[in-house]
Order: sequence, then C-alpha cells, then structure tokens
Amino acid sequence: MSALGKAAGALKSVDYEVFGRVQVSHYFPNQYTEQEAKKLGVVGWVKNTRQGTVTGQVQGPEEKVNEMKSWLSKVGSPSSRIDKTNFSNEKEISKLDFSDFNTRY
Repeated sequence: MSALGKAAGALKSVDYEVFGRVQVSHYFPNQYTEQEAKKLGVVGWVKNTRQGTVTGQVQGPEEKVNEMKSWLSKVGSPSSRIDKTNFSNEKEISKLDFSDFNTRY
C-alpha cells in the first residue's frame, strides 16, 4: 500500500506473547518493556504468565507499534532470551484504549 493510501496518523493495536527465558527470578524484565514503550510513546500493558511467558497489548501510531514489535521480537530485557514472539489481533483503531503503559500483576 502506498503512503498516500494510508490514513495519516493511523493508530494500531496488537496483542503479543513472548516465549523464551523472559522471566528471570523475582526481578521482572517487564520494567524494561515498560521503559521501551514509554520511550517510543506507545500505550498498553505487559504481564508475566504462569506459563513463563510475557504477554500484553501495545497501541499507538502504526510506526511506533511496529518499532515496539521489533523490540519485543529481537531485543527484550538485557537478561532475556527471546525464542519466539506471537502477535495477534492486529488491527487499526480509531482511539487509544489506554493512557499509559504499565505492568499488570
């Protein structure tokens, strides 16, 4: 799709789940996810699961959401090892559902 075909300022929402060594002891790498999200200017949430994965949702301008997706897939926290990241429910949205990015417990 050409740049002209895209709506200016399109907002995007995507759910994610990160697999690998992504939860380390009692120091949650979610802090790094939250810091990266705030640095990029996206909103949403992150949470550790009982299965040892990290799950959440990211919303914001399409370009910034794509940058966060790349970070979740390739970088993560300094102590993590990312084996795979699944993205689902990716869609364009008309408004943000969140005002900030935070960690859920």
